[in-house]
Amino acid sequence: MIVAIDGPAGAGKSTVARALADRLGFRYLDTGAMYRALTWLALRDGVALSDGAALSDLAHAHPVGFGEGSTVTVDDADVTAEIRAHRIDGAVSQVARHPEVREVMRERQREIAHTRDVVIEGRDIGVVVVPDAELKVWLTADPAVRAARRHAERDGTDREALARDLHRRDAQDAGNTHRADDAVDVDTTQLTLDGVIEVVVALVAERRLA
Repeated sequence: MIVAIDGPAGAGKSTVARALADRLGFRYLDTGAMYRALTWLALRDGVALSDGAALSDLAHAHPVGFGEGSTVTVDDADVTAEIRAHRIDGAVSQVARHPEVREVMRERQREIAHTRDVVIEGRDIGVVVVPDAELKVWLTADPAVRAARRHAERDGTDREALARDLHRRDAQDAGNTHRADDAVDVDTTQLTLDGVIEVVVALVAERRLA
């Protein structure tokens, strides 16, 4: 079974998907981490974020992997902490907008998603990557709540800067992010993590009985 989690930046996609996968015993696939890892690589190696062909070549040369738990690897090195840096937040949209980059990433994502039960999260998951997913969930939350959650994840980062960054990312993603027509909307503004998980677990049970 494939459960696809999508929604805007800061809606809680990664947190919910990781906890849901643990609850269900599914594999967790963080597609956003793949783009973040490529962005980190590009910044490290001095590859222009505007050069889609060069970024695509970089993705082929250094495939992103997933280790134990939620670790993200590049060339077998754990880069989980590095890819969550604030400088990656401001650059990842520039990398992900290139069609040739998205195609490389999607091929890998589809390969992983169809090997076993999986919770996969990221942008356009239910529309482009796994349109055949048995359950598609669209998470959302008020902008102020999303900024507060992102701030809690990144101790020491300026809250106002995070709010501005989320606003900018929403504007950048507006024309590139699409909600699947058959996705189920889940507003997490007033819900705890456990509350969100209970809602989605119930949806999974419904799909399994259908």
